[in-house]
Parts: sequence; structure tokens; C-alpha cells
Amino acid sequence: MGKLVFISIVIAALSALLGERIVNLRKRTLASRELERNHLPNCVELKSLDYGTEDITILGDGLAFISAGLKYPGMPSSDKPGRIFILDMQDPRMKPVELRVPRNFDLESFNPHGISLYVDPSDDAVYLFVVSHPELKTQIEVFRFVEDDLSLLHLRTIKHELLYSVNDIVAVGVDSFYATNDHYYNHEILKAYLEPLLGLPRSNVVYYSPKEVKVVSEGYYMANGINISPDKRHIYVADVLDHNVHVLERREGNALVPVKSVAVGSLADNIEVDAETGDLWIGCHPNGWKAFMYDPNDPPGSEVIRIQNIHSDQPVVTQVYADDGRVIIGSSVAATYGGKLLIGTVFHKALCCDLK
Repeated sequence: MGKLVFISIVIAALSALLGERIVNLRKRTLASRELERNHLPNCVELKSLDYGTEDITILGDGLAFISAGLKYPGMPSSDKPGRIFILDMQDPRMKPVELRVPRNFDLESFNPHGISLYVDPSDDAVYLFVVSHPELKTQIEVFRFVEDDLSLLHLRTIKHELLYSVNDIVAVGVDSFYATNDHYYNHEILKAYLEPLLGLPRSNVVYYSPKEVKVVSEGYYMANGINISPDKRHIYVADVLDHNVHVLERREGNALVPVKSVAVGSLADNIEVDAETGDLWIGCHPNGWKAFMYDPNDPPGSEVIRIQNIHSDQPVVTQVYADDGRVIIGSSVAATYGGKLLIGTVFHKALCCDLK
């Protein structure tokens, strides 16, 4: 009888712990948040981009690079391999064009996630860094953009034991970058189920170069988007499950030192930085529970947050766009150019809206 009582106590304790963890996860994913629509004028759907545009980044001349077709566990996805598209923001037709890749590149397993551009100041060559997950593993593909024939020249594939669950990347040289690992565990079951329930701040930021690879910042619940300030002195990191954007200062040896964090009130995904104003534009998940527990009859919504004067004592955080999922589902990135806003998603379509 004593053994049965002990087993009952253990089961009750585990049930209580599980219940508490689920309550905590619902809190972190803003499961109870109701979203009011806040639309922009003249929003149009971008053609050929109806199976996800997880990340978007724009060159100074208005060429937008788009990561399309991400296959992510638990999310709807297309059977088509991933692709990289380009969109000329100065072209009134706003027509995305798929960039060609060499025949010897394994396009069938290409599963693009976060992307970053680096322009070499010595010759203005444009390098595209792409986080890819072939067979749900992680590697970084580095390309050189050939504008004359709208193609990507594949240069190298980067793999490393510290780059095991990379979400996003920001290039700081032709062969160096910072990257976020959005999970601590590498096993898919542990990542998908155990880690969210534990709710421990254990994900990190890694610096990579051919000479050195190291963890340079840690203690995030789920490090996601990452980008760099226009003066290259600061790195910005979005912590999805803490609803914050962290500001870190770059120091000697590519170390990162925490400066501050700014609350955004939403689950912040990718970060884009306006090169002229320094404003941060963030694609957000207003109710992450709906994203994690995807139901097509009650889809997750979308939200775009702008942060102005992030280095001041009083940064200005503004909701620029919001939709309850009836127009656009699961926004992951927002990027601006010439008075227009591109909004990308994890697995849904992409929008282009007028900001005024």
C-alpha cells in the first residue's frame, strides 16, 4: 500500500509540474493575447511567394533578397525545395525573380532560413550568407551574387559543432559572421517538446571565422533574429520567448557585451535595420501559442514592430502593422525601402505595403 501511495504522490507531483510548465509556456507565447487589426494602405501580395518568405534583407540600391520555402517542424510547408528570390524595390512591377544557382549545388536539400548580405568594401562584391537545414541539420551556405545574370555563385558550405541549431545570421566579413542558436538541445524531440516546457534561458550567439569559433553571448530563452547597427558597433538579438530585443556592444576579439534590452510586447522574429535612420524593423508573432499549435481554422496573426532611437534612454516602440491571420499568417520579417514595407512569413505569403 505504501508503494502505491508513493507512486500516486510522484504522479501527482509530475502532473502539477507539467501543468505549471504549460502555464508558463502559454504566458511566454502570449497565448491569451487578442489582436486588433492595424492595416497599412495599398497592401499587395507578391506573386510566386506563396510558400513562405522567412527572411528578407535589402541592399542600399533597393534589391531585396528573399529566403523562400523553409521547412520547419510542426509548420505547414511546400514539397518544393527552398529558393532565393530577388525583388527590385525600384521596379513598379514588384515582380520577384528566382536567382539561379550552379548545377553542382544540391538544390533539392536546400532549406533556407535566415539570410544576411555582406558588401566587400574593397570591390563592392555582394556576398549572401544563408542558414540552411538539409534533413533538419544546420549548415551555412555562402554565395556571391552575380547581378549581370541574376545568379548565385556558390563559394563554400560551413559546418561546425557550435552551429547546431542556427536560426539567423549577420555577416561581418567575407568569411565571418555572428549567428543565433535558437535551441540548446540538438535532438529534434528535445528541441520541440522538452526545451519549451523547461523554459530555461540556454540558447546563445556564436561568432564564426575560419580562425576562431566561439560562443560570445548566452542566456536567451530562444535567440532568433540578429543584425548589426549601421556603424557596425552594436549587435541586436531578438529573444522570441522573452519579448525583448537585446543590444550588445562589439568589443576587441569580436566579443559581445550586453548594453540594454528593449521590450516589444510580442514574439520578435527577424530584425532588419534601416541603414539611414538606424531604426529596427521586426516581424513578430503576436500570439506564439497559435504558431506552435497551428490550427488552420484559427491561424496565428502577424505584427510589425518598429524601434526608433534604440540607443537612447527612451526608445520608441511602435506597432506599424497587425493582422489577425485573415490576411497574412505568421509574420517573420519586415523590411523597408523607398516608403514601402515588405512583410514576410514562415510558411505563408508575402505582402508589400505603402508606409504612408
